[in-house]
Amino acid sequence: MTDHPVREERRPANEGRRAAPRNRAALIAAAREIYAESGLDAPLSAVARRAGVGQGVLYRHFPDRAAVAAAVLEENVRQIEQAAASAGADLPCALGVLTWHQAESAAFVGMLHAVGAFGGSDVPPYAAALSVRVERALRAHLPEGHRLAAEPDDLMIAVAMVSGAVTGPGRERRAHRALAAWRLLGVEVGPVRPFGV
Repeated sequence: MTDHPVREERRPANEGRRAAPRNRAALIAAAREIYAESGLDAPLSAVARRAGVGQGVLYRHFPDRAAVAAAVLEENVRQIEQAAASAGADLPCALGVLTWHQAESAAFVGMLHAVGAFGGSDVPPYAAALSVRVERALRAHLPEGHRLAAEPDDLMIAVAMVSGAVTGPGRERRAHRALAAWRLLGVEVGPVRPFGV
């Protein structure tokens, strides 16, 4: 009997805790993509697969589906806050970043639409708190006398209306519909892109 040499396969080194921030970021990015394609009911296994990690890693970072959605939403809101706080920011600039996230994230659209349209009655508390942060970031650039400043709720009702228009397959189509809705509301929007691009 002849012995055949066994080919030694190199397994990637276990990076342990050093990989945790990278894995978390990959999971959030994957969840945003999966949710945009399939909605919030997409299987978490698809999120883990897209991120290139096992489900155990996903559950180490996020104990349940709501925690994954909250992390995606938190990232959306953080970028809008950063855009609004950046040097030279104005309302169209902040709305451009908001609109990019509306076209990119079904979870974000659902949150903004529910909070703005229904006044937060059936909205989880974390989603209502995130919506308040979006409103605060936008309101900081809302000029006195602007059409969205006529009544206290007008700004977020307009955001909810645009969120309701963001439908259809493909990010480009959703962005087009969002811009059309802002145009119909008579509101100027800057370049539709993520913050920092």
